[in-house]
Parts: sequence; structure tokens; C-alpha cells
Amino acid sequence: MLRYTNHFDTKGLDPFTLEKGFEAVRYEAASGEVGYYHLPLLSQPLVEELKTLYRDIDRRFNTIAIIGIGGSSLGIKAIERLLRPSTPNAKKLIYLENSDPISIMQEMKQIDKFRTLFIVISKSGGTVETLSILKRLIVSFELPLDHSDQIYVVSDEKSILAHFADEHHLRRFIIPTNVGGRFSVLSAVGMVPLTLAGFDTTAILKGAQTFLEQFWNRQEEHMLQKAAFYVTHSTQYPMNVLFAYSDTFEEFGKWVVQIWGESLGKRNRRGERVGLTPISLIGSVDQHSFLQLIIEGPLNKTVTFMHIEHSEDHLMIPELSLKYLEKSDFVNGKSFNELINAQCHATMQSVLQSGVSVDEIAWKQIDEGSVGELILYYELLTSLSGALFEINTYDQPGVEIGKKILETYF
Repeated sequence: MLRYTNHFDTKGLDPFTLEKGFEAVRYEAASGEVGYYHLPLLSQPLVEELKTLYRDIDRRFNTIAIIGIGGSSLGIKAIERLLRPSTPNAKKLIYLENSDPISIMQEMKQIDKFRTLFIVISKSGGTVETLSILKRLIVSFELPLDHSDQIYVVSDEKSILAHFADEHHLRRFIIPTNVGGRFSVLSAVGMVPLTLAGFDTTAILKGAQTFLEQFWNRQEEHMLQKAAFYVTHSTQYPMNVLFAYSDTFEEFGKWVVQIWGESLGKRNRRGERVGLTPISLIGSVDQHSFLQLIIEGPLNKTVTFMHIEHSEDHLMIPELSLKYLEKSDFVNGKSFNELINAQCHATMQSVLQSGVSVDEIAWKQIDEGSVGELILYYELLTSLSGALFEINTYDQPGVEIGKKILETYF
């Protein structure tokens, strides 16, 4: 479970705006136009099917190589990073994402051809980075294609990648047509590699579904308030900072940057440019870099502080006083978890005192249910904000322009 607190003033928010956002996302879900709302339930049979494959996968492979980029990898990486400390025996996951030859070569050196399952993921099926890396792997490792049980494909049912999989009789998993790539981590995109790696994806889906039901039952009004505040103050506060106090949130922050930036940076119905710029920071590291700008720089940002209240790792700061270094002795005998939480709260108070609008997300502890909940939280928050901006939250026309120009270079 997570605790959400809005520290900004919600008294001036228009109740009509709150209802407008809620009704808009309820229509999206009921109409079937946007499919991610249904994934926590829709993906449960898929997970059960994958569990029947797990015994054979576990016997044959110790590594899963994920070939995908953007929405086909960021969510998986976020969940793995959060749950890896509590699931240390899960299979190794290797990510082949970028068309950077240095990275590709480094990742390929980690691959044992005979002990690696390759999962190719692309919603559109035509992602140039993904297909180019796939070709490289086929040639470098002399991977057989026809009837291969070492290559899985995850894609839209009618994509060219899906046709390729069918042509070679590869095992294929479907991304629902009405689920966009950056909203797809609870679909086969995330469930296939994470389940086969040994993570408890059933609990992730249950956590997401529980939160979704609470939202529909109007038990999560803080989300409506937050979306309304962000959108109605977007010209005053065009930047949103996620200040997360644990290194395990680093990949999650990158996922938030994608879903927030690619979904909300659009032209609205009147042709006006709108959006909220996402910034992901890690505490306490970025207290020594970006914090100064937040506190004494322009008042054009909102900040979300995220922290873990309890940690399974009771690592202590020794009762050790060193000559000349006595300045830090005030934390002797405390745990590092106590220290990082105190740093979070102290920083949050300093930011509030400087006049910045702040909200807080507190984890009781990191577990599968809470991870599923937070995924749904940010997906819903994005949809609510997009509805209030009066944009199409789920397309990316600006990205498509660059893809078309790329083709002219070759």
C-alpha cells in the first residue's frame, strides 16, 4: 500500500474540473477505446498460461534478452529494478534497446547463446532499432528461425513482426490493439518476460486492479485534485519533478518521463501547444545538484517526493567517531533508512518553505502489489491530465515526424 498526500492548496480547485476529468477517463474505459484500464484483469489468464511454460524455461535458460525500446522496455526495467532486491533468484534480464553500437556489443558479450531466451517486443512491429538489433543477433549467434523455441515475439496481432513470427512458427503473444506502447507494461509486454524470469506478476496485477477499483469507487480523490491542479496551473508550473528517495526508483523515473512527456506534450483542440515537462531525480544524490535550482530558482516547478518508509535492509551507521569528522556523529547508531527518510522530509520542508507546490507518495515497503498500484496511479494520472488538457493522450505525432525523416537518410 502507498500513502498519497497533496501538500498544495486544493481549496481553489473547480469541482466541475474534477468531475470532467473523472467522467472523461470513465468514458475511455467503458467505451473500450483505451484498453490499458482492463489489463489488470485481462492479463491474469495470460500469466496463468505463462506459468505452465515456466518449468521448461527455468530448466533451459538462465537469461532473458529483451529486444525492445521505449514502451517495450522501460516499464519492464522499472518493475525489475524495484523488485530485484526481494526477488534475487529471478533470471537475469538483458536489455537490447538503443542503436548505439557500444551498448549492443557490451550486451551481446553477456549472452550465452544456449542459455538465453530472446523476446522481441514492438507494438507497431516496425521499430527500426528493435528490428535492426534482431537481425544482428540472428547473424551473430546463428539463431535458427523456423520453429525456434528460443525466440518469442510480442506485438500487435496484425503487425509485420507478427506476420514474421507466424511465417517462422515462432511463439507469439498479442498486445491488444487498443493498448498503446507506453501504457502496455501490464500486458504481454511486461507479463511475458517478468513472469518467465520468475517475478510474481499475479500479485502485480492484483495490486493494480485493487487500486483501479478504488479509483472508480471515488476513494482516490487526491488524483483528481493533483491532475486538476497540474493542468490548471500548467502555465505557471510547466515542469513536474519526481524526487524519489531510493536508487531503486531510477528506472521507474525514466518510465514516468516517457509516459508523462510523450502523452501530454501535444497541441490541444484549439491548436495550442500544451504539456508538462517531467524531470526525474534521485534523492539524496540530487540534493547536491538540482535542489538549489528548485529552492532558489524560478518558481515554475511542482515536486513529488517519493520515499520508502520501511526497508528490509537494516543497515546501520556505526557508533564510530573519527577525529576531525565529528560533524556527522549526530546520525551514529541510526539506520541508513532512517537517514534517507530524514533527508527526504527535511528537503521536502525546505522546498515547501520556498513556496514550491509539493505532493508526497510514501511506500510502506516495496512489494509486488504496491508496484502494480503505482503503475496504475501514473497511468491514470496521465489520462486525467490529458483529458483536462483536451488532447489525444495516446498518440505521438511529433515522434512519427522524426521516423519519416530518418528514412530519407538512407
